[in-house]
Amino acid sequence: MKLKTLILLLFIVIHSRSYAQDNYSWHSFRGNPALTGETSVSLATSYKLLWSHKVGITIKSSPVIGLGSIFIGSDDGFVYSISETGKENWKFNTGNAIEAAPLLFDNKLYIGSLEGILFALDAKTGKEIWKYTTEGQIMGAANIVENKQQKSKQIIVGSYDYSLHSVDIVTGKLKWKYTSENYINGSPAISGKNTVFGGCDGQLHVVEATTGKLIHKIDVGTYVASSCALDGNLAFFGNYDGVFYCVDYIKRTIVWNSPGAGPFLASPAISGNMVVIGSQDKIVYCFNKTNGNIVWKYKTLGKITASPVIAKNVVVVASGDGRLSFVDLKTGNQGWSYEI
Repeated sequence: MKLKTLILLLFIVIHSRSYAQDNYSWHSFRGNPALTGETSVSLATSYKLLWSHKVGITIKSSPVIGLGSIFIGSDDGFVYSISETGKENWKFNTGNAIEAAPLLFDNKLYIGSLEGILFALDAKTGKEIWKYTTEGQIMGAANIVENKQQKSKQIIVGSYDYSLHSVDIVTGKLKWKYTSENYINGSPAISGKNTVFGGCDGQLHVVEATTGKLIHKIDVGTYVASSCALDGNLAFFGNYDGVFYCVDYIKRTIVWNSPGAGPFLASPAISGNMVVIGSQDKIVYCFNKTNGNIVWKYKTLGKITASPVIAKNVVVVASGDGRLSFVDLKTGNQGWSYEI
């Protein structure tokens, strides 16, 4: 689904937050460094459109919310800051299309473009602070890791130059670079000292987050186009062959896998013992986290590229049929639906 010249605010993501923030913000892709896509917010049973805001062209980026504003990138090359009433605060021209979601941290916005440039912007004014250039397009959102021993913070982002880049959050200078054997399309997930990502080389890579040193790789058959979600020692993700995996990335073992779906371009969401993800076969799958059994399937009328969000007992699903839907986490039954 492509939303041309339109951002729709349905106040879903307004009500959750990462990095120990309040309940009215969502500061990063998937909501937290582990990319679990979960919030504890209770949703109403239905919503009405508050406003719409036109931008120049198609939007593939996902929004983040904080400081009373919504931040999003667009294929027109601009990063937009929009107030919660729909008024444009500022826009910044990166010079190329943006598909990655921004990262909002400490009043700064970090976002990559298809030109392969990672920008640090002042979130209140849109002024450029620094930029860092990779040698390939940036498709996935940046993440953040803190080195408490060195009292430093690093922005980590993947690129189509096959590399994962770690950049000093203050200076924008390279800290380390880890190179895989193919494109990195998704965002790196972070848990403790580890950063984990699936690559287009068909490997799940586990890297020391503060040094860039490879811990190990796990073969998953074919390329991983989306991001994985981490829960303890477990990584959950799907590959382009339609196989969904649960991997113990510490023990380097595949706990279970479930074949038979279409290509996975979306990222999973985790809540309790449930893992939910949408596929290009137009189906949302809910797996039992422990054994990989399919708990339910929810059929849409369009391919699913957007990643679901779990809000307590509700799964929020956007699909290529042009609808935003609420699905019951326990049963897979549809509740409210909105035709975009």
